Amino acid sequence: MDYLRNLGSAAVSTLVQKSGINLPFTLGPKVASCETFWNLYDATKRDDGSPVSVFEYDLIHPLNKPTIPLARNALRKLRTIRHPDVLKFMDVVESDSAILIMTERVRPLPAALQAWASKGQQEREDWLLWGLHRISVALAFINDSAASTHGNIRPNAIFISPSGEWKLGGFEVLSNPNDDHAVLYTMGGLLPSAMACASPEVKKSGWSALKDGPISAADSYALGLLLHSAFNPSHPPPPTAEPPHPPPQPSSRGSIPTSVFPSFKKLLNPNPKGRMTAKNFLDVGMAETAGEGSGYFSGNRLVKVCGGLDNFSLGSEAEKAALLRTLKESASSFPPEFASFRVLPSLISALEYGGASAAAIVPLVLQFGKNVSTDDYSNIILVPLAKLYASPDRGTRMALLDSLPEYADKLDKKAVVDKVWPNLQTGFSDTVAVLREATVRAVVLLSPKLNDRILNNDLLRHLARLQNDPEASIRTNTCILIGRLGPSLGYNTKRKVLVPAFSKALKDPFVHTRVAGLMAFMATSECFEIEDVAGKVVPNVAVATLDKEKLVRDQAFKAMELFTKRLETHAASMPETVLVEGDGNVNSNVSLAIPGGLTQANVVNSATGAAGALAGWAISSLGRTLAPSEMQSTIANTVDRPIATPPISCGSASTSPAMGLPPNTHADFSRPKGLQLGSNKTNTNAIIAQIAEQVAGEEGASIWGGDNLMDVNADEGDWGAFESAPTVVTPKPVPAVGVGFGMSLPSLPGGDDEWGLMSASETASNVVSSSLWGSQQPISRAPTPQAQVQVQGRKPSGPSSKRTAVSPAPSSSRPTPVSSPPPPPLETETAPKPMAGMSKEEKAAEMARRKEERRLRVEKLKEQKKNTTVR
Repeated sequence: MDYLRNLGSAAVSTLVQKSGINLPFTLGPKVASCETFWNLYDATKRDDGSPVSVFEYDLIHPLNKPTIPLARNALRKLRTIRHPDVLKFMDVVESDSAILIMTERVRPLPAALQAWASKGQQEREDWLLWGLHRISVALAFINDSAASTHGNIRPNAIFISPSGEWKLGGFEVLSNPNDDHAVLYTMGGLLPSAMACASPEVKKSGWSALKDGPISAADSYALGLLLHSAFNPSHPPPPTAEPPHPPPQPSSRGSIPTSVFPSFKKLLNPNPKGRMTAKNFLDVGMAETAGEGSGYFSGNRLVKVCGGLDNFSLGSEAEKAALLRTLKESASSFPPEFASFRVLPSLISALEYGGASAAAIVPLVLQFGKNVSTDDYSNIILVPLAKLYASPDRGTRMALLDSLPEYADKLDKKAVVDKVWPNLQTGFSDTVAVLREATVRAVVLLSPKLNDRILNNDLLRHLARLQNDPEASIRTNTCILIGRLGPSLGYNTKRKVLVPAFSKALKDPFVHTRVAGLMAFMATSECFEIEDVAGKVVPNVAVATLDKEKLVRDQAFKAMELFTKRLETHAASMPETVLVEGDGNVNSNVSLAIPGGLTQANVVNSATGAAGALAGWAISSLGRTLAPSEMQSTIANTVDRPIATPPISCGSASTSPAMGLPPNTHADFSRPKGLQLGSNKTNTNAIIAQIAEQVAGEEGASIWGGDNLMDVNADEGDWGAFESAPTVVTPKPVPAVGVGFGMSLPSLPGGDDEWGLMSASETASNVVSSSLWGSQQPISRAPTPQAQVQVQGRKPSGPSSKRTAVSPAPSSSRPTPVSSPPPPPLETETAPKPMAGMSKEEKAAEMARRKEERRLRVEKLKEQKKNTTVR
């Protein structure tokens, strides 16, 4: 309350203290004490914090009691008369002690005239004529439409809005002659300095004379006096204001424009019936072909701009284009307040209608917005523009996106997330390609203001879809955008998104998209872990080095150089080896240096040198790895196996490669690998296809790398394994039970092996060779009570043992076993002839015969499978 008293408003303090009324505003500093017994305050509206003005009338003050009816008349008329050029009423607080009227933010005209006195003559003249035009429009409305007389036209009854527009107020004596409560005709003289603006008939016969005369007569005469005081504020009133009311002379014109002076004289006509009305004054000023002394309003640029903005939605495209061109050319010459608070809101309102003119309006909005203060920029420019993103008009959206660089940095994060992004993202899926591309480009500017959820989730979903866009330019810009967003993405998002996105761009048919993918890889090089660089980035970039376009190849080699240098830098910081002497997992006799003379300082630089060094490396490695005692023991353990025979593993890699297992050797079958008896079934078609493929390969070359791997013409040592292999007795086929292949393998004669282990020679001669399955990995067979593998030369431990079909690894995590019908029995194999004592030609013929037998068996299996499928 002390604060309000310091402002000089004791009435407001008393009102709040005694009544406890919650005011809809917060009072600010006092602006002026009007001659019309009102005190004017700046205030702030409580609801939204917008600036307002408050007119206070103290009902308790003794000097104000006679004029209380005038104050109540002003409140009543201000409530009922609504016009764009009339002071806008917003709210009122009444009590026994005061009347508080809240209106739009305004300031008195006399204060504004003092501020404009220092402006240029033409600029000041334009502003004054524009203001008089607005007052003339308001008076014409009151006199004609409201059929009332204002009776108080003077500078203190006119107020200036923040946009510089003149607003008519001072309704204390505004009266209609037919109104029973009219105060003008009985209490007009109570106004302060009432006779200063009174017409000659009032000075002669009193205020009651106005009731019988023309309604507009008093207001027209006061309008002439207002015109003189506005253009000549330092001059005394014209001589015609005093009896005998001589007509104004040209010498007394002062700063009044020559085009206005004839109408000025008619406004001051002493005869009320011959006096020009405010309506006539307005019509003459707006006329364009009425001759000399007319067109003073229509030629005013501020009047033309306001008229064009008010009727923008109704104008033709040509009229709109002409107005926008005028605004663009005259933007710098407009008064700052006029541009900020009159032109800008009208332009933004015109944007709501959309259309082709939107592309020209948005740049103008931003151009006029440069003169707006930083405090007002958000409310005047940013808030309306953010709302326009919800417009369905494509022209408006394109204009907003094209001009985004001029205002993106001024948008706050909340406005982008809540207002802009929800509507902006619809542009990613728009049917017009130009709008989709503009939306992609806009994200670059808005990305710093997007939250993590949008950046790492919603946005990337849209970009992933745009990488498949039919427009090549959109795919290219999408890749560039992802590259620019890369450093700001989350850690996990980087690892999941960047490499697939850029790799997809490298496969794009558009050359510039591929180049963009390479440049994006380079721009985000620091976003990749070093392991990803070596395992994912470099392999994808390397493919582009052989691109059909030289532009892509050149960029690919630059990228390879960048990533290779990074790998080299990291490799240089790594230890030479992780092997430590004395470690239990490392043989103490193994040298830590690269064998064969390939030290770190002597790395080969050519293919020939690399091949020679590799051969020397392998030989020297064998010699350095095994100690003499180990070499002797190994040879002793494998002396029974011919050197030329490849070792066939049965079980696991730790099983001895000898033809037979020594008594003290134990194979670990606790975790069998590969094919296992009793394991889940797999598709027979895949097995047959693998067998056929392998046999077809064997017909052309050996699975070990070609026909040159072993010489069939050598005298000795080539086929030693077959010479020492035991003779196999052909068994009768026994059908398998519950096996998914639909085939069975013959049982072996002889002794029974307790764990189903076989010698290598038996595996090679009686079981379908592992090479026929297309796999070079050893096949593991786990023992089961129903199926045991018999090894020749051992006694069976039970009844006749049967050898069941082999089931490969399951094809899915939860297969469903399916019983197959018993297949036809396989034809018995012909026992291989011993090759000892054979000549070279006989050996070759024997090998060809064995290959032919295997090929025939495979064809028979295919035929059987085909017949089974047909059934």
